[in-house]
Amino acid sequence: MTDSSDPNGTTNDSGDVLGARRDDDDSNPAAKDPSEWVTGDEPMTASQRSYLDTLAREAGEELPADLTKAQASEHIDRLQQKTGRGQG
Repeated sequence: MTDSSDPNGTTNDSGDVLGARRDDDDSNPAAKDPSEWVTGDEPMTASQRSYLDTLAREAGEELPADLTKAQASEHIDRLQQKTGRGQG
């Protein structure tokens, strides 16, 4: 086993791999409910806006342009289901 001081190692003293994500790991903010995001009330990102525009057009919907990050994420999830995008 490699210890945590080994500059070439990828494990710490407990044997966990650094950077690994377990299925039960809640540290991934995207895996949390958007309503629980610390930054969920901030305006949506440029990437969210662009992707939502694409999804909304494909779904034949119009969405407000002033959504929060959390609202945008919820619409993205819903529209991905509706359009069949992002499933895979």
